[in-house]
Amino acid sequence: MVDQLHPGAATLRRSAPVADGAGVSLLAPAAAVNPERVKRGETALRELGFLPRLSDHAFASGPLYFAGSPQQRLDDLHAAFSDSQTAMVMSLRGGYGSNYLLDGIDWERIAQHPKPFFGYSDLTGLQLALLDRVGLPAFHGPMAAADFSRPEGVHRESFFAAIQGRPYSVSANEGMRALKAGENPVRGVLYGGCLSILVTMLGTPWEPRTEGKLLFLEDVGAKPYQVDRMLWQLRHAGKLEGVKGIVFGEMLNCHSPGAPEDLLERAILSALEGIEIPMAIGLRSGHVSRQNVTLTFGVEAELSLGGEPRLQVG
Repeated sequence: MVDQLHPGAATLRRSAPVADGAGVSLLAPAAAVNPERVKRGETALRELGFLPRLSDHAFASGPLYFAGSPQQRLDDLHAAFSDSQTAMVMSLRGGYGSNYLLDGIDWERIAQHPKPFFGYSDLTGLQLALLDRVGLPAFHGPMAAADFSRPEGVHRESFFAAIQGRPYSVSANEGMRALKAGENPVRGVLYGGCLSILVTMLGTPWEPRTEGKLLFLEDVGAKPYQVDRMLWQLRHAGKLEGVKGIVFGEMLNCHSPGAPEDLLERAILSALEGIEIPMAIGLRSGHVSRQNVTLTFGVEAELSLGGEPRLQVG
């Protein structure tokens, strides 16, 4: 294990590269799952050489819209990290509910068993809390029932590079284009996730530590004025101070019917007016139409927008 200390953050805990034939614990920390999608996701993981194993409460349904009680979901999370046969932990889906686990997490237990933890959407809050509290890198990338269950749902190059600890880059091929170009590359610790979840965590004990980072922000189904409002809140909460650069995701279905196609981009630039940093948009990670790119939060990255847009991770 290699420890790397970033200012203002916990010591980054690197797990061993995930080998072929490794065990993958699949769990549902948030909303209840679709069994058929779970089955397809398991099959896809096996075809890639992994050994998926479902958590005890993976198919729990309820109360309400949750995949079991907070204690059941918490037990599954702790068991997955403690399991000696598990090399990687992966959420089945997002939805809503992983925030209820935060009060009960055994931080030291997870710190003693660092493993890649895949998720996005509702999992952003949980992943960033683990990164900030114990230095566990957050793997913002494909989930079993949400992405591995779909044909062309996973960007394999970034997925395998991330779990093997190799540097990798993404560019226009993964949808990224310049929104506000800069002449020189900027470097920083990659950090972020689902925009609406970051805003939700403001004012809580698990408030995101965005200051000085290279920020990735994405969402789904938010109209341009809602994205504007969330960026306004982040900005006035001081969460964009010292940020090195911003990469926005695909922003799937973040449009208003009948509005100009460029309204979202103009709304973002308006909300961030006066913040003179490079910005990109379109990178397919998180809520995406296809080929979900893995981004490792907590590691150094470099954003280049002087020519062809490129994000180098690691």
